[in-house]
Amino acid sequence: MHDHLSLKAIQKEWHGTVKSYLIGFIASFLLTTISFTLVSTHALTGHTLVYTIIGLALTQAILQLLFFLHVGQEPKPRWETIVFFFMVMVLLIIVGGSLWIMNDLNDRVMSEMTEAMSHD
Repeated sequence: MHDHLSLKAIQKEWHGTVKSYLIGFIASFLLTTISFTLVSTHALTGHTLVYTIIGLALTQAILQLLFFLHVGQEPKPRWETIVFFFMVMVLLIIVGGSLWIMNDLNDRVMSEMTEAMSHD
């Protein structure tokens, strides 16, 4: 299908248009404005605010992946998408493993310290 096209021509074929970039920019700007407004006006508090901000951040991340990074929009084989998801998997393993190790160390070290403090 793309045998006669150069790499640049293939990349132009699936990269976004100015309209696509504007839609992505405006959507990202609105999501950021909504988040900032919720925090600055104290419209939501506590866990509701945290979960709302997390939801808006995830929505914005997905929008940016689609509109700016064009994840999943390249022709087959989808090497860039595969590499991206592999990177996400490695990142989650590193972050999750680090949090797990820090939590375990906190339990081990702090339990000894609380025992030592209770004996005084």
